[in-house]
Amino acid sequence: MTRAPGPSAQPVPSGESAPPERADTPWTVPNALSLMRLALIPVFVWVLMGADSPGWALAILIVSGLSDWLDGKLARWLDQSSKIGALLDPAADRLYVIVIPICFGLKGYVPWWVIGLIVARDVLLLGTAPLLKSRGITALPTLYIGKAATFALMSSFPWLLGGQIDGIVGTVAFPIGWAFLIWGVGMYLWTLVLYWIQTVQVVRTLPRGMAAAAAADR
Repeated sequence: MTRAPGPSAQPVPSGESAPPERADTPWTVPNALSLMRLALIPVFVWVLMGADSPGWALAILIVSGLSDWLDGKLARWLDQSSKIGALLDPAADRLYVIVIPICFGLKGYVPWWVIGLIVARDVLLLGTAPLLKSRGITALPTLYIGKAATFALMSSFPWLLGGQIDGIVGTVAFPIGWAFLIWGVGMYLWTLVLYWIQTVQVVRTLPRGMAAAAAADR
């Protein structure tokens, strides 16, 4: 996990190439795990919504969470970092963060206003993309609190699902799941503020003409 600076840090323009190049090959073990996580999303939806089996749905989330942890470790241990892997892993995280709460809302596990906050945050964050692109910036530095927010949200899902199981398991898991969810949503919304602060700083400090000139020089 890479710790990124806070809102005062300067983003990296698209023309600069400070980070080391990743391999182009998609055929790696970490990528296979990321693809498996993506493939498990429709399986999870069917098991929870169609088969109405929260126990098996919980098992799928546990397997998905373990593979998410393992693919990052293997990428470093086996030196198999790749460009496609840098896209697959966050894409899987984003889909889980959107699809699972919607399923929970349909099942009545989580109120819709909580789900609305999560989805609205991602939609509002998309508004930074054209502003950054106009300044020649492809992406802002990843915030550590953003990683923590995603971790808290992803941790809340299996606990909330376990809370639907009868007996002592449900009694213990339910409040833990809500604790993770509240903490995760709070940090998730705060990162929206921080990313917009960074975007405003970029727009103010990097004139549009300067970005165009830099692109023309490349």
